[in-house]
Amino acid sequence: MKKIGFLSFGHWNPEPRSPLQTAGETLKQSIDLAVAAEELGIDGAYFRVHHFARQLASPFPLLAAIGARTSKIEIGTGVIDMRYENPLYMLEDAGAADLISDGRLQLGISRGSPEQVIDGWRYFGYAPGEGEDASEMARRHAEIFLKHLDGQGFAQPNPRPMFPNPPGLLRLEPYSAGLRDRIWWGSASNATAVWAAQMGMNLQSSTLKVDETGEPFHIQQAKQIEAYRAAWKEAGHERTPRVSVSRSIFALTNDADRMYFGGGKDSDQIGQIDNFRGIFGRSYAAEPDRLIEELKGDEAIAAADTLLLTVPNMLGVDYNVHVLENILTHVAPALGWR
Repeated sequence: MKKIGFLSFGHWNPEPRSPLQTAGETLKQSIDLAVAAEELGIDGAYFRVHHFARQLASPFPLLAAIGARTSKIEIGTGVIDMRYENPLYMLEDAGAADLISDGRLQLGISRGSPEQVIDGWRYFGYAPGEGEDASEMARRHAEIFLKHLDGQGFAQPNPRPMFPNPPGLLRLEPYSAGLRDRIWWGSASNATAVWAAQMGMNLQSSTLKVDETGEPFHIQQAKQIEAYRAAWKEAGHERTPRVSVSRSIFALTNDADRMYFGGGKDSDQIGQIDNFRGIFGRSYAAEPDRLIEELKGDEAIAAADTLLLTVPNMLGVDYNVHVLENILTHVAPALGWR
């Protein structure tokens, strides 16, 4: 069995012919898609976080709204850029969203992706410390966030507070027990995957990775997952970690599918991202029988316990439900995912 979720970037475009022209339309559609996906039997609704872009940004109001409208589906991010985050304020937001959803939050965090603006985190009031780069700042913010997810008090109480305090040091509220085990790190390299294991986080590996060996993307990603699990075992954590990969996968079953995705890229892509050579995983789009055979050869999908399907959110809820239903009906059973 494999958990199957969707991952939405939440695009919109104010052009006259765009099907989604405002942020409000996209946010409401995202809620509706999560509700429909739960009814379909999809396991998770995940959302990207991009600042300074016509895409979804602040995730917690959206996640809380979905949590209030659903009862079973996991709700999560892939990923929150920790360069932009106040980790203590984020604790309060995450705790509230998790409690509203009765413990269904799966929070993906990371260093983040290439930016729309130069050093955008500076506009949010953050800067790397002395001798620190932006990636190290992101990991520092993440470590502060993780440290206080245990619910232990750390702040000295006011001796004359407005409201009575419990005894001892105070923690941030609302606190949600169990959330610490549902934090994921989005990793683009083997080294950060090992670090995530050491820190006791689940692993999110997306369709972009540092090209470390020149091998096909899915093989490099499978080796990353292997390194992560070895580091997890060495760290001595008690629970079993989760690992997700994301893919663009489309089963072509009607003319609309073939029109939208029939000419998709079927090979890995190489590009320069920030200061490293990146490898982008291929998309899969084919008739169901051929698609099944192609997916059998993807070693990283086989290694992961969770698959996030990137969805074309601007094509609307009904079409995206069709895309997801195609995978559940025509592909997942043949591959043992269901």
